[in-house]
Amino acid sequence: MANMKTASDAFVQFERVQKSYDGISLVVKDLNLAMPRGEFLTMLGPSGSGKTTCLMMLAGFETATHGDIMLDGVSINNIPPHKRGIGMVFQNYALFPHMTVAENLAFPLEVRKIPKTEREAKVKRALEMVQMGAFGGRRPAQLSGGQQQRVALARALVFEAELVLMDEPLGALDKQLREHMQFEIKRIADNLGITVVYVTHDQTEALTMSDRVAVFDDGRIQQLAPPAELYESPKNSFVAQFIGENNTLEGVVKEITNGMALVQLDDGKLIDCNPVNVSKAGERTRVSIRPERVEFNKERLQEGAHTLTAEVLEFIYMGDIFRTRLRVAGNDEFIVKTRNAPDQVRLEPGAQIEIGWLPSDCRALDA
Repeated sequence: MANMKTASDAFVQFERVQKSYDGISLVVKDLNLAMPRGEFLTMLGPSGSGKTTCLMMLAGFETATHGDIMLDGVSINNIPPHKRGIGMVFQNYALFPHMTVAENLAFPLEVRKIPKTEREAKVKRALEMVQMGAFGGRRPAQLSGGQQQRVALARALVFEAELVLMDEPLGALDKQLREHMQFEIKRIADNLGITVVYVTHDQTEALTMSDRVAVFDDGRIQQLAPPAELYESPKNSFVAQFIGENNTLEGVVKEITNGMALVQLDDGKLIDCNPVNVSKAGERTRVSIRPERVEFNKERLQEGAHTLTAEVLEFIYMGDIFRTRLRVAGNDEFIVKTRNAPDQVRLEPGAQIEIGWLPSDCRALDA
């Protein structure tokens, strides 16, 4: 029974969903995902990781090879795209160039045979939502990239869809406008209480906008968590490397006691770490430390911090921060980020320095 209601209170749900284009290799592997109403969820991952395929299956433009996709407890596997009541925003805006802004918005309402007076009211309301009320008579070519993106968003909202899907919607915009639109889209979504599934490969976008982020790789969700948890507590090496900047040091687990792993780095140095993806002595591990958690100002080192000797390879002024590249335990790409403060030490390439961090700030992940 395609329209049978389930007991789940999830608004959007993927149950054991798989997708194959050739009948052999799976692009999406056994996906289970539940979203409550009103959530802003981002699917994040590199090209080919399966995130866009998931979005297209939810929209109805692709069919799941196996499993069930449900909206508000009802299976939508056999419901065509135009009957799912889902709004869609693409990177290329997909606006009709020969129509005015208002006509672009009215088009999906005409298709749904909504009366003219009601159409006009809905178009006016949608344009006001995105602060484009004065632009109804213009053609897309007369608008800037940011304005066109707002119109595309208004068109997704015009028939009051409770679920809006966005596929790399800010990809064509310049950096400053992109950042502005991130906050704008999040603000509109929060104000309207709509549910959003957003696809991007831009991690900053994902961290800025989302209630939760699903990190995809190789057709699977590697971790699903709020942005702060993803950044502070990555569950494996892929997530640690993909979300934000990250330093890694190779080593072997010597022992795990009292909730901490003692790791011997490949240069012989022993350090304590949080054991995240290791379980026993003898395992190879990749130790992960965020660049902003490393300190080389001795006065700022906290009690109990590990210290290692490092060689300065580069010291780069970046305005609000300094970025220092070091050679640490055989790794020539060890980065330290420090804020631009009056007491910040300036370093010269070739200098030998001591660096340090707290054991709670490093993780022993899978090798």
